[in-house]
Amino acid sequence: MTEGIPVRGSPRFRGAAMFGPLDRLWRRTRTSRGASAVVTGAGSGIGAAFAVELARRGGAVVCSDIDEASAQITADAIIAQGAKAVAVRCDVSKIEDVNSLAQESQSWFGAAPTLVVNNAGVGAGGAAIGEVSLDDWAWTLGINLWGAIHGCHVFTPILREAGPWGPGHAPRGIINVASAAAFGAAPGMAAYNVSKAGVLSLSETLAAELSRTPVRVTVLCPTFVATNILESGRITEESCELAARLTRWIGFSPEKVARICLDAHDRGELYCMPQLDAKFSWGVKRLAPQAYTRAVGLVSRANMH
Repeated sequence: MTEGIPVRGSPRFRGAAMFGPLDRLWRRTRTSRGASAVVTGAGSGIGAAFAVELARRGGAVVCSDIDEASAQITADAIIAQGAKAVAVRCDVSKIEDVNSLAQESQSWFGAAPTLVVNNAGVGAGGAAIGEVSLDDWAWTLGINLWGAIHGCHVFTPILREAGPWGPGHAPRGIINVASAAAFGAAPGMAAYNVSKAGVLSLSETLAAELSRTPVRVTVLCPTFVATNILESGRITEESCELAARLTRWIGFSPEKVARICLDAHDRGELYCMPQLDAKFSWGVKRLAPQAYTRAVGLVSRANMH
């Protein structure tokens, strides 16, 4: 009976929304329930947590990763719990790989996906601007930023043109995984900061462009999460040690972050900052950006000595 439901943003919907019930219904519908989901970077960390949690919520999941063996481990864990999953190799820094991912996903689902999680990312840090190699810049931006750009470029038209509603009258959605580094401006993390700031801006722009459609956008900005990014990234030993200590003290598990983000996405929220330190930093940066930047510099220098 989807034809009986006005499309969000249409004149018919705006007229109906004057009376409230349909708009409230749209906001209550849960994109994460029973989703046909594509998750990049699903071989470990937050990506694996997203894939497993979406399966737990009744979804079928395409587990994508550059390391196909890791993606297969995640898919096997989901299948062992009685849900549906498939592993697909994808290097998100390559547009041809992301195009292939979209084609394989639609073939496996038998339709367009209802949710795409652009999560694949790497860590880099420990050197100042001018000391970071251009190779590290290109590597970090190629995966963290261009990976999200490729995902949005390929999947946004698919989601937008697939029809206004997914199964169960749920809206479709895109989740982009950024970081509190997107606005944190921590010294020694330039390539990572810039890549995540780009993902934040990309998500805000995409949300504005899709605001009159039933395709939701959420950008995830966590601080410290207990993943393997420190071991697999290009991060100096000193920076790894500091990040590891902070993760032990105040970090969240990837499973908790994935649950919080999916719930925020279901509520139609653009920003998801799962930890209090992220929310605090975001608020201070917006209220007093110059003072915030000076304070970050002082704290960083203190930690280096």
